[in-house]
Amino acid sequence: MANIDLRPLSLGELLDRTFTLYRQHFVLFAGITAIPQLLILLYNLLLGSLSGATREPITGQVQVAPASMSAGVAVASLIAILLYFVAYLFAQGGTFFAVSELYLGRTTTIGASLQRMRGKVLKLLGVTILNGLVVGAATILLIIPGIYMACRLITCVPAALLEDLGPGESLSRSYDLTKNEAGRAFVIFLLYVLLLAVAVVVFEAPFTFLANFSANSPDMAHVWTAASQVGRFLARVLVLPYLTIATAVFYYDLRVRKEAFDLQLMMNPGGQVQAPAPGAPPSLA
Repeated sequence: MANIDLRPLSLGELLDRTFTLYRQHFVLFAGITAIPQLLILLYNLLLGSLSGATREPITGQVQVAPASMSAGVAVASLIAILLYFVAYLFAQGGTFFAVSELYLGRTTTIGASLQRMRGKVLKLLGVTILNGLVVGAATILLIIPGIYMACRLITCVPAALLEDLGPGESLSRSYDLTKNEAGRAFVIFLLYVLLLAVAVVVFEAPFTFLANFSANSPDMAHVWTAASQVGRFLARVLVLPYLTIATAVFYYDLRVRKEAFDLQLMMNPGGQVQAPAPGAPPSLA
């Protein structure tokens, strides 16, 4: 998206720009998300094919031999969690880098976007964990404070990646940027939840229902379970880019509104815009 109009956006314009970016570069964003998510899909399919688990005819609960399988289940669960975090972080970070290039009028590829995550996974993991702890602690108090903190910290990941900030600094940076802007962040999250729910209903839920319905036929149950995992993969690949793109566009919009990011970019198109020090005007590196 060359020569993009860097100006303060209304909520409608922000969402329109998000979907325009996604539509015009669908293969790029879907590919960035699909490659890491493919690891999870292949692992789940492999685990299902090797598992000796059976389904109880009535409840559909998976049953395993507790003595011989407990250690294997624990290891498999840990591997699944690790793969999920790796896939999530690479897809999220790669998408942010891709949006940044496109948003500033440059081009990029799936490989180039994912390669920029090399050496940044641990930092992004720290940001994600700290963000989760803060939002979780606020949610324990009441659900509404938890939602509010999630909205205020929505831009912590692009701040960490694009401004090279640490976990604590990125959360503080996001909290400052989103002052008086939690409402727009809430709409971004709400639309994401609705889109994901629709995608799950369309791509995953029918096969999950068939797997439970076929509990008396282990072979068919296995086929439908594998189909539901493929459906879950498709739902994530189609919907996850929306949230990341919207968050990146929101991040740039906040910088345009509060730090004259567009003026800095015009003065030094090839420079990197840095976060301003407290009390200082924005500067370019």
